Amino acid sequence: MKQSQLFTKTQKQAPKGEESKNAILLQRAGFVAKEMAGVYSFLPLGLMVLKNIEQIIRDEMQAVGGQEILMPALTSLSSWEKTKRAGMDVLFHLEGRDNAKYVLNPTHEEVLTPLMKHFVSSYRDLPIAVFQFQNKFRNEPRAKSGLLRGREFVMKDLYSFHAGKQDLEKYYEKVKQAYFKIFQQAGIGEQTFLTFASGGSFSKYSHEFQAVCSAGEDTIYLCEKCKVAVNEEIIKDPAHNSANNVAGEAICPQCKNKSLKKEKAVETGNIFKLGTKFSECLGLTYKDEKGKDKIVEMGCYGLGLGRLIGVVAEILSDEKGLVWPKSIAPFQAHLIAIGESQKIAKEAKKVYQQLLKAGIEVLFDDRNLQAGEKFADADLIGIPLRIVVSEKTLAKDSVEIKERSSEQKVGLVKILNLDKIV
Repeated sequence: MKQSQLFTKTQKQAPKGEESKNAILLQRAGFVAKEMAGVYSFLPLGLMVLKNIEQIIRDEMQAVGGQEILMPALTSLSSWEKTKRAGMDVLFHLEGRDNAKYVLNPTHEEVLTPLMKHFVSSYRDLPIAVFQFQNKFRNEPRAKSGLLRGREFVMKDLYSFHAGKQDLEKYYEKVKQAYFKIFQQAGIGEQTFLTFASGGSFSKYSHEFQAVCSAGEDTIYLCEKCKVAVNEEIIKDPAHNSANNVAGEAICPQCKNKSLKKEKAVETGNIFKLGTKFSECLGLTYKDEKGKDKIVEMGCYGLGLGRLIGVVAEILSDEKGLVWPKSIAPFQAHLIAIGESQKIAKEAKKVYQQLLKAGIEVLFDDRNLQAGEKFADADLIGIPLRIVVSEKTLAKDSVEIKERSSEQKVGLVKILNLDKIV
């Protein structure tokens, strides 16, 4: 894509009223635009990153047997009343014609569980796992920190349905490993830890995936032996303290280590063993091998795409701007033409076409700007590889290569060999 045709522009100044790094950098670089607190538009560059993350997640969810669907954002209040969650303060309530009551869904157990009653009647129909990518709505009282806490956001939610606890446990572990693969591919695998949290329906804990980050609102206690963490909410929970015979002390649930490291963190995903919490309320049952009615066991597994972008922006950026991993970057390379001569423009176009022909996604800065402005924009946007065409490089039939994540230049590369290097 030619940068001169990109309708968005970079901004030199931070947007007013923003304090978080991800909100400032993503807006300055033209990835997102703020509509209101907790609500953002994804612009071309931001949407490319979002779609790349979506595909990584889709591949991993399909690898664990998930089938993709799409459910409505709007649903009747009645299912929420059946599960006794209609009074949740995060719900957006709507009233339609004839005083009909609706909810903008923050999650989809109340939609999917009744839907599955049409397809599940026997143990032979189980297990089933389905997932979707969809806008969620949560009436957050503190919508702040850019993409880290929103009122409308894109979420992947996977739900699994099982004939018993043992099968649910087995599948739960598979999804847990899939989440680690997702965060590794997104570039924050080393900073992300499985974190024990409260909220389990029939087990002692639920699990979160927390990325260590100074902008985080959560506090975790990290066991460096097991590479797992405990959310501070558990430490403060009297039930936890009683069970472990401690008074507000952090203990690793796996090895009982008491020397845990306190860190600020951001939740990047969560997984729950729901058990029969929703299937019982909404009447989702199956007949076992003896023809006896049993309640379906359920699990749910959430991951916010926008929040993941925000976390990557917080952790991997530097003082110059964003630094995208190649796997989720909007483009693989940023081609920059330096100089005003017709020769440079002509040769840069040839390099651009060469890269496109080789299947390399490239943003071509063909704008009539000074070199300093182009380099500053390239650093702000954060594409992994910078390729420079100038009089100096053309004198050696080459281009200059530099990785965004490094201060060191890779050096000159012959134009003929360029597609092999990138």
